[in-house]
Amino acid sequence: MAEFSPKLKEALSLVQKPGRYTGGEPGCTYKDKANVDVRMAFCFPDTYEIGMSFLGEKILYELLNRHENWWCERAFMPWVDMKEQMERLHIPLYCLESKDPLTDFDIVGFSLEYELCYTNILAMLDLAGIPLRAADRDERWPLIISGGPCVCNAEPMADFFDIMQLGEGEQMLQDICATVEAGKKAGWNKDQLLFELSKIPGVYVPSFYDVTYLPDGRVESIKPNRPGVPERVTKAIVKDMDSFVPPENFVVPMVGAVQDRACVEVLRGCVRGCRFCQAGQLYRPFRERSPKLISESARVLCRNTGYDELSLSSLSTSDHSRLEDILDELNSWAETDHVSLSLPSLRVDNFSQSLVEKTTKVRKSGLTFAPAAEAGTQRLRDVINKNVTWDQIERGCRIAFAEGYTSVKLYFMMGLPTETLEDIKGIADTAQQVVDLYYSMEHPKGKGVQVTISVACFVPKPDTPFQFCAQDRRETLREKQKYLLSCVHSRKIKVNYHDSATSVLEGVFAKGDRRMGRVIETAYHNGAFFDTWEEFFSYDRWLEAFAACGLDPDFYNYRALGLDEVTPWSHLDVGVTHAHLVREYQKALQAQTTQPCNRQCSACGANKLLGGPCFDYSKNSL
Repeated sequence: MAEFSPKLKEALSLVQKPGRYTGGEPGCTYKDKANVDVRMAFCFPDTYEIGMSFLGEKILYELLNRHENWWCERAFMPWVDMKEQMERLHIPLYCLESKDPLTDFDIVGFSLEYELCYTNILAMLDLAGIPLRAADRDERWPLIISGGPCVCNAEPMADFFDIMQLGEGEQMLQDICATVEAGKKAGWNKDQLLFELSKIPGVYVPSFYDVTYLPDGRVESIKPNRPGVPERVTKAIVKDMDSFVPPENFVVPMVGAVQDRACVEVLRGCVRGCRFCQAGQLYRPFRERSPKLISESARVLCRNTGYDELSLSSLSTSDHSRLEDILDELNSWAETDHVSLSLPSLRVDNFSQSLVEKTTKVRKSGLTFAPAAEAGTQRLRDVINKNVTWDQIERGCRIAFAEGYTSVKLYFMMGLPTETLEDIKGIADTAQQVVDLYYSMEHPKGKGVQVTISVACFVPKPDTPFQFCAQDRRETLREKQKYLLSCVHSRKIKVNYHDSATSVLEGVFAKGDRRMGRVIETAYHNGAFFDTWEEFFSYDRWLEAFAACGLDPDFYNYRALGLDEVTPWSHLDVGVTHAHLVREYQKALQAQTTQPCNRQCSACGANKLLGGPCFDYSKNSL
């Protein structure tokens, strides 16, 4: 473990949570720099507690460090107190393992998980002393790369990255490291390196593409500016989930992470096809891990880390075709090892008593049942293709109440396409029906129910059928929030809702083009960072940045897209075809549903990434 410099010791003595910045946690990887050919800094643009909850970092950290001559380390966005001390004492941003500054690394990688973290990326580069824009960095600087779901529309951050990874990183990132290693040994300049990297499936080099605009501000075209570069970049995927063993040794955080437990990814993708859900489209096609591999890896992970809670992670864990087998495999050792099981992604329509029994053999991981209804009326649930009925919600709640659950969180969205005030009232009505259901059943005297309504503001996202929709205006959302509150008449119901201002900015960046880079940089220089934290977010500061750059934010999120419009993400292929998105959008306007793709193929196009059908429908009795 590296020594702490006198300056770093001074800084750590003056901050609230020094454990965020010390490293040395169980499970860290340390290597002899003399024997390392490629060094990568994995940077998460938020606090340690949030970054250490991110499963993607754990997967890639272990995967890269399995290579003897590669070393992957971690860096996080320092909290305000540490940022001030680092600037005062001229301490550059460093990685926790070696304490070396980011400028000592070959690759500096960022995860783009959420649009409102964009200014934190600039803050971290600035703290490291690295020029913000890719055009200002030659081969003397580290290669600055990114990955994560926001790369599906890479353009708002394109000016700051040398390469951006579209899709899943397990093989892609290893290929990038291997190419960087080859380039170092061959003495390539930056342009040569970028060209070789552009040949890797899923790698997007923004500087190799030119953007032109129409007089009205819409994108006219995004074209390669040199031969040998693909017209469209197709995302990388892992075809066989069993080909990559899940992490078997996490870095165990010194300061409590938001999600501080063992975690195994059981499947990737989603069969549901909810029309608002970007993740459900981006991670197609649906792929499962085998029960035996899940169980074996989980047992090793729990024993290596000492965790006594195991979470089965995915977008839709209860859609695994062999979930009961997985739980049986896990329970063959979990009870003996005193490890409790958690299924955070259960769907209300396949929640069952059997699942409750098999996940509570050691202890109940919580007393909150959290079905996601998303919409308050059946008509709107059909519009968004939720494929959930009140009867299914009632059945799930009845099972949960019978098992002793007394708290229910109902998740909804507000501002969905075709939404009316009747749909808003339906949110309150659904919550009241759950309250009434509880009191219609027998319970020990004195026990009451608490129903919490959590309402998010809908943001149209790229690569979804609702990408064509305009976002609800901030004033409209506020009126709907007030109306919802007026419809709740029970003290047993609590309403939580999000500030619409952050949702507005999220919508602008979600559908923004390359001109957004100037806005993001201007806002950062004017003091914007930690925009995900309410105490630091300033909507007025962002409006000033848009005005200074001569851009109207309303153009991006308050304008419906034409069905044939060239979008800022048209050159990035995530597998789902444009024709499929148009079909689903038109079906939504008619409140017509589409079957889950494990029951019937909707011809979304993602199967081309597998080279064949996603499912064997001959085995499906439905």
